[in-house]
Amino acid sequence: MSNELVTSENNERIKSFFISMDSLSSAMERLFAGKRPTLFGEHLYTDRELAKKLKLSRRSLQDYRNEGRIPHIKLGGKILYRSSDIEKLLESGYRDKIK
Repeated sequence: MSNELVTSENNERIKSFFISMDSLSSAMERLFAGKRPTLFGEHLYTDRELAKKLKLSRRSLQDYRNEGRIPHIKLGGKILYRSSDIEKLLESGYRDKIK
């Protein structure tokens, strides 16, 4: 048995392992890039995300907040919207097709 130091420079298996780990790390970063943390298991939207999702301006969201039409959370100066609140709001405004 030799006392040779095994490094990525002198061993192809080690080099291959580190290349695979870099590839896996990059794939995981891409996978989780769009994920936002949840609060109590619920997704929270920022102004920008919700405006894009609902195809509204951020100013309209501000008006809805000021009028009390859309529930929101103010956390550290940032406005957040619970996904369940948005779903309830949309369901309450849903109207069946007129025949």
